[in-house]
Amino acid sequence: MIRLILAAALALPCVGCASVTRGTTENISISTTPAGATAELSGLDNPTACVTPCVVVAKRSADITVTINKEGYESQVIPLTKEIPGSGAAGFAGNVLLGGVVGMGVDAYTGAAQDHKPNPVIVTLQPIAPVPPHPEKQRPQKQKKPQPAPQS
Repeated sequence: MIRLILAAALALPCVGCASVTRGTTENISISTTPAGATAELSGLDNPTACVTPCVVVAKRSADITVTINKEGYESQVIPLTKEIPGSGAAGFAGNVLLGGVVGMGVDAYTGAAQDHKPNPVIVTLQPIAPVPPHPEKQRPQKQKKPQPAPQS
C-alpha cells in the first residue's frame, strides 16, 4: 500500500503538464478545392508530401510551411504559425502547481502547449489564366490590277 502511494506521489507532478495531457504531436488536416493537389510540408524531420485531402502528423514544435501544387493551377505557399490555445495554456500552467520548472522546460522544448494555425489548412486553388493568343499581324494584301474586259 505504501508503494502504491509513493508511486502515485512521484507520478503526480507530470499529470498537469501539456506534454502528458496533449502530446508532442498533432494532426494537420489539408484540403483543397479542387481536390487531388499535392501538398508538400517542409520544416518536419522528414519532409512529407500527400495528395489532398490528407492528414499529416507533425511535431507541435516544428516550423511548418505547406506548399500546394496542382497542374493548371497557381501554386500556393501557406506558412503555419504556432499559438498557445486555452487547453495548451492550462496544461502549461499545471506545471506551476504540479510539474515545476522541469515540466515547464519539457513543455517549452517539445512545444506541447502549442497548436499550428491554420488547422485545418483549406485552400481554394486559382486556375492559371490562359495566355491570350497573339493576333497575327495582317499583311497588307496586294491589290490586283484590274483585268481588261475580254474583247469580242
